[in-house]
Amino acid sequence: MLSSLVAAPFLAGGYGWASAYSFEISRHSFKMPYLQKPLKVVHMTDLHFGKFVFEKEVRAWVKAANLEKPDLIVITGDIIDHALENKKLESLAFELGKLKAPLGVFATLGNHDYYTASGTRFDAKILIAHLERVGIKYLVNQGVALRPDFFLAGVDDYWAGTVRVVKATQHAPSDAALMLLSHNPDILPKVPEQVGLMLSGHTHGGQVRAPFGQGLACISKHGERYQMGFVHEKTTAFVSRGLGTTGVPIRTFCPAELVVLELLPS
Repeated sequence: MLSSLVAAPFLAGGYGWASAYSFEISRHSFKMPYLQKPLKVVHMTDLHFGKFVFEKEVRAWVKAANLEKPDLIVITGDIIDHALENKKLESLAFELGKLKAPLGVFATLGNHDYYTASGTRFDAKILIAHLERVGIKYLVNQGVALRPDFFLAGVDDYWAGTVRVVKATQHAPSDAALMLLSHNPDILPKVPEQVGLMLSGHTHGGQVRAPFGQGLACISKHGERYQMGFVHEKTTAFVSRGLGTTGVPIRTFCPAELVVLELLPS
């Protein structure tokens, strides 16, 4: 009995550590107004490269994403855990530059992309420059028409930047499906109905949860309802549990995920 009690914390810690370095592929379908033909999207978020996540992990995520043969790949922020020296950013860019999708690879910024390890401000334009050099296009309060029936927009980070949804979506046609990228899901109540779907991360799904899915902590001001999965307000968001971790690299009862979305005409 005593040996079991002594072993339990080590077993739990081992499970949490192992879970932090594994991931699953989550598949969902969603009907979007104005979409004329299906669109397959791979959604990646919260890589947190640099502290406990390294090239090996990024390589595995990129391989899994490409195997899905998506039409579009999006990354919703916190690509790095904190500011990195140029050599590490070049290494990260080399791995992420292998992502391939006919409509492109697009990203937006998260709060961690703005800070150094000590918490001081980092110029996120340095990260953007490295990744755009390998073909990843950033949408920071900007939008782009990817098909006549599909417009993609992205906003700045809610905590560290300035969110401008109107600016990001101003050129979206009224008769095209509109998808918005926002690292933080907390902007959802203020997102107009014109946006058919918003993709977010940030919460990590809670990262450390109790058995049977009970949440132990939540960084969303809207509580547990915004932790993961589909969230419905005036419009709908999908909040991913993300791929990396923040703080100690432990996940319990909250697996990391690479999200594959089949967008369908409504």
